[in-house]
Amino acid sequence: MAGKGETKSKILDAAEQLFAEHGFKDTSLRTITSKAGVNLASVNYHFGDKKSLVRAVLARYLEEFMPQLERELQTLLVKDNISMEDVFTCTKQPLLGLDTFRRRGASVFMQLIGRGYTDVQGHLRWFITTRYDSVLKLFTQAVVKANPSLKPEHVFWRLHFTLGAVIFTMASNVALGEIAENDFGHNVSTEDIVDRLIPYLAAGVDAPVSNDLSLVSSDSSRSAS
Repeated sequence: MAGKGETKSKILDAAEQLFAEHGFKDTSLRTITSKAGVNLASVNYHFGDKKSLVRAVLARYLEEFMPQLERELQTLLVKDNISMEDVFTCTKQPLLGLDTFRRRGASVFMQLIGRGYTDVQGHLRWFITTRYDSVLKLFTQAVVKANPSLKPEHVFWRLHFTLGAVIFTMASNVALGEIAENDFGHNVSTEDIVDRLIPYLAAGVDAPVSNDLSLVSSDSSRSAS
């Protein structure tokens, strides 16, 4: 008979695979319990409800990823001159390191995070932004240090546009790799995708601010006052 810890791990493993493959909305607790070989009461006992299970699945990865990212950002922030590409590169090793934490960890984590946003899991976004607020603030601080000319409003919009590109890429990383292999004959790894994504994101956040946008921002400020 499986112990409590073993049962909990079986539920998490089954939920992780199903959530990554089919999304959070389209995966029922009944499907998870069937794959895990446990009853519904076990899920309720260990997690309470589906939202808590979703957060627990992500937390296994985030508790590995976020402390590593925090250390990378802290190391970067003590340097005098940093670039936007340096900022985004901070995410690379913490992400790829997940492959040593769990089999295909980086790819699965990317799928799970992508699913969390595309499935409109508001509670999951709340969980990430509140639990890891200090790391997210460090990231924003690094962005500002890399380009101090960006006003807070510019940072807001550019990081949200960045999030959109990242979420799409994360949610579709497996499909994108298959398309690249089929269309271009390239076997694309998670690292390859990250290496292609980083300079694109850095260039977008670091792009010159349009004079028209600056005027709009100034006019809006005057109107508000």
